[in-house]
Amino acid sequence: MTARSALAYGVVAVLLAVSACRSTSARAYDVPEGVVTWAASADRMVETAAADRGYRLVVHTSVAGRDMRIRLSNAFGDRPVTFDSVYAGLQKRGAELVRGSNRRLTFEGSPSVTVPAGGVVWSDPLPGSLPAATNLVISIHSPDAGGPATGHWMALQTSYATQGDHTAEESATHWTQAIGSWFYLDAVSVRAAGRTGAVVTLGDSITDGWQSTSDLNRRWPDHLARRLRQADTHVKGVANEGLAGNKVLADGPGESALNRLDRDVLSQPGVRTVFLFQGVNDIKAYPGVTAGDLIDGYREIVERVHAAGKCVVAATVAPFKGWSEWNAGTADVRHEVNAFIRNSGEFDAVTDFDRVLRAPYDPERIRPVFDSGDHLHPNDKGMRAMADAVDLESLDCDDPPGTDATP
Repeated sequence: MTARSALAYGVVAVLLAVSACRSTSARAYDVPEGVVTWAASADRMVETAAADRGYRLVVHTSVAGRDMRIRLSNAFGDRPVTFDSVYAGLQKRGAELVRGSNRRLTFEGSPSVTVPAGGVVWSDPLPGSLPAATNLVISIHSPDAGGPATGHWMALQTSYATQGDHTAEESATHWTQAIGSWFYLDAVSVRAAGRTGAVVTLGDSITDGWQSTSDLNRRWPDHLARRLRQADTHVKGVANEGLAGNKVLADGPGESALNRLDRDVLSQPGVRTVFLFQGVNDIKAYPGVTAGDLIDGYREIVERVHAAGKCVVAATVAPFKGWSEWNAGTADVRHEVNAFIRNSGEFDAVTDFDRVLRAPYDPERIRPVFDSGDHLHPNDKGMRAMADAVDLESLDCDDPPGTDATP
């Protein structure tokens, strides 16, 4: 066994023996103990689900820990879907896994699980350690999937698909179809050390990473995770719940931030703080949405997050002059909304992304060095500048609203 294989063996340990003949139906699992180390918002996929289809999904962890669990989602399905084989391994290159790292996941001791329409299910813990900043590979197979598929279409990460069940294989031989979306997998958690917690970044395509470089983890939440790993703070996990085109108030694309808050954000384990950076898609809908409408939406999010005992850090809406939907009316709404974010005192902290990204000669435009070229989405440099602007201590939320301070 090579040194790398030995490390992989320790990272994802061998599971306890299970009965291969038993299948378990998903139920309403409690949120597991631990901390979310990766997540992606669920949506209804354009592709129709197909039976006997396998997916090898590559995700990048944020916080290290033990006893990894994954969450499978059928949130947008119209019928139950069974997963009869689910494995977790480490990426070597492409669809190939590090030798000895691929291990079967179970669900209440069974290798098979049926997730009802609209439901989610957590796996059993997988004994062993999982480092931070690791390309984890989850391979899943369904013998009966059909109808609408649930997933995250803009992954900005190459994953792989195949026909038939090849989940146990560590070679890339049968995983020949490269795909740019994640299917059914929407969260990974670990048991982390001490008081370690996580932050969820709730946003739209900018948080989702659009216009950042694919396969290099250069979304602003990825840069934030790198900063947190080096910082003397309790928050280490980052769950990216950005969704391209998403709005605070109205559904489509995806459910609105208000409608997906419980599933995508508040149900994630170990969350201390919600980082809210959303609203530009609502503003672009002007004159249908006023600043007052959007502020009411923010207030509802704050109320619900505080009721769950977590903090809310809000970011100002960035400039987007030059984008086709910009006009003087949208500019006025953005300024009014940003004044509320900065000055209302209703958030636990504020990060001023508007100040970071705006051009000095025209505050309605993104600074050219940060502009991807479409005048709305920052490039890799802009993504990093956003992450660098976040006050990491503001994410710790040691005394959540509605709780008594520890003496």
